[in-house]
Amino acid sequence: MDADLFCMYVSFHNFAFILRIMKNQSIAALRKDYRNAELHETDMASDPVQQFDIWFQQAMVAQVPEPNAMTLATADASGRPSARMVLLKGLDSSGFTFFTNYNSHKASDLTENPQAALVFYWHELERQVRVEGKVKRLKSKDSDEYYNSRPLDSRLGAWASPQSQTIAGRDILEQQFDNLKLLYANQSPPRPDFWGGYCIVPDTIEFWQGRTSRMHDRIQYKKNSRGVWKISRLAP
Repeated sequence: MDADLFCMYVSFHNFAFILRIMKNQSIAALRKDYRNAELHETDMASDPVQQFDIWFQQAMVAQVPEPNAMTLATADASGRPSARMVLLKGLDSSGFTFFTNYNSHKASDLTENPQAALVFYWHELERQVRVEGKVKRLKSKDSDEYYNSRPLDSRLGAWASPQSQTIAGRDILEQQFDNLKLLYANQSPPRPDFWGGYCIVPDTIEFWQGRTSRMHDRIQYKKNSRGVWKISRLAP
């Protein structure tokens, strides 16, 4: 047996051994004790968007991979939920912004039921943020501004992909992308009418800090009928 083949043999059997160990462990027994930090009401900003920005900046300093990755949960008119990962692309006093195809599954849900929830999870900091609120489309000029800031291939990709639609194969996408590259070889593609941004306008934001013994800290901001944020501690 030559050296390369021997290494492959050893690697395979090591991997098989690890799989056997993992198989014998109960999923229910998997757990992690959280000890990084504490969360106190007195440390929180009066505005939850400001507090989110503080945590987001700390996540970037900690070099959390893709700190703007978030789970977006939507539901159709019947209440059937769906969730997927998207990227936060804007944050201000109005809310949380992301972009997508207006013909996608998520966009269809938001047309039928313009409410959504977000979850950010920053494992390295043992932190989670939950956001709930109504959703509105961005103005065309705001979608244009972001679209034109994207790399060329991303702009072409928005045209090439009939997002969430059934296609016969990847080759169709690649051919469409290549055709668009030729078409816009000497000019910048305009934003498609079927592509743009949404803003989730929050009425509830919860900050979660992992603590030992599952005694986690949960601080919730909830907007009342007068538009004032109320801060409460929730049991873990």
